[in-house]
Amino acid sequence: MYLGIDLGTSGVKVLLIDADQEVVGSASAHLDVSRPEHGWSEQEPADWIRATDEAIAALSAKHGKAVAAVKGIGLSGQMHGATLLDAGDEPLRPCILWNDTRSHREAAKLDADPRFRKITGNIVFPGFTAPKLAWVRNNEPEVFAKVRKVLLPKDYLRLWLTGEHISEMSDSAGTSWLDTGARKWSAELLATTHLDEGHMPALVEGTEQGGRLRDELASRWKLQQGVIVAGGAGDNAASACGMGTVKAGHAFVSLGTSGVLFAANDAYLPKPESAVHAFCHALPRTWHQMGVILSATDSLNWLAAVSGKQPAELTNALGEGLRKPTGVTFLPYLSGERTPHNDAVIRGSFTGLEHETDVPALTQAVLEGVAFAFRDSLQALREAGTTIGRVTAVGGGSRSHYWLKAIATALDVAVDIPADGDFGAAFGAARLGLIAAEKADPHHVLTAPSTAETIAPVAGVTAAYDDAYARYRALYPAIRGVS
Repeated sequence: MYLGIDLGTSGVKVLLIDADQEVVGSASAHLDVSRPEHGWSEQEPADWIRATDEAIAALSAKHGKAVAAVKGIGLSGQMHGATLLDAGDEPLRPCILWNDTRSHREAAKLDADPRFRKITGNIVFPGFTAPKLAWVRNNEPEVFAKVRKVLLPKDYLRLWLTGEHISEMSDSAGTSWLDTGARKWSAELLATTHLDEGHMPALVEGTEQGGRLRDELASRWKLQQGVIVAGGAGDNAASACGMGTVKAGHAFVSLGTSGVLFAANDAYLPKPESAVHAFCHALPRTWHQMGVILSATDSLNWLAAVSGKQPAELTNALGEGLRKPTGVTFLPYLSGERTPHNDAVIRGSFTGLEHETDVPALTQAVLEGVAFAFRDSLQALREAGTTIGRVTAVGGGSRSHYWLKAIATALDVAVDIPADGDFGAAFGAARLGLIAAEKADPHHVLTAPSTAETIAPVAGVTAAYDDAYARYRALYPAIRGVS
């Protein structure tokens, strides 16, 4: 048996698979996000441990015999979070999360140093880890003075699980401190934020061993001693491992809290000016590119909250057939935007409202706005040298066929829906646990699921979508100075 642990923003999910990669069971536990000030987003690291322990206990209660047979554990986690530890490995403050934008000034200053884009292959985004440390130094100097280790969220869980300070390439590529092409920490970039390699965890590949489970936890969970913990992956790379998106030309679109258009690459292809992320993949000698939008299903959830309806109720009201855009346009910049704008202060908007605009029209505009944000990412990936002919849909929003039709039409690519199953980040993490424990060939393990259905672009509304996208593109520069 092999266990995947996925530390998300809203909860921890654990998933158990057998040697044939069949899902045996899963469990989850909730997490809350604290927003003490505008643009801030934090979590207590202790809550990650509590939630993980709860989820594993729930899994053991249902599948105790199977859990006792676990040979490998894989980790996945929300990326970019700054978990700051003192000399005794105690957190110095709440973790600053990926969607926290307080460090936008520090990010702009670091990004103005040409070494960052040259070495990391990426813009320094406010959500990345390095500018958060610069913010802490500027605003909480007494905390910064005590920092002895900086860990990403899943690697804080690893510290609890194994007692070791270890990370891996895919997650570390989102810190703005990794030499992404060489797959190692950059002492030069660390020095610009008054840190050194001693503050960083050791690095392994995601498919390699990244520690062994502590005896205390093995005894508590009734596992065998010395269970291998794999390097694991950041959440998007872990999802790619779950989907088998590990070879050049393979891509997926993720409709989660944030949105991701992810393409695997067999070479390092940075183009930071396009605001595309060029990161290491979880496999050795493999990279990936992705466009990221910060509010995907979050946009629909926001509309649901203000309208007093459930998200599914909103999308179901649109029916099955894809409608032509109404003239109402939504910019999904509720928390700023990454690809292609790299703008932490821009905010969302509706335009084209009239007396006749009703809730379904607003829903339609929200779905189209997110689809057009993915089209922005597709354009950016193409500029960075990646060709995408089709994508596989994952994430909670992919349950809406209407939304997938909108995305297929906006991107003018086929969207594949995988056969029923759990192929997300927790599944990818479990697969990495299997690979590390058995020293298996990653490409033999990380296969793609079968396709249940393919959604093609809707030819009858393609021209209308092109016109609506042109309006969408014109709005960002128009509202930038007033939002």
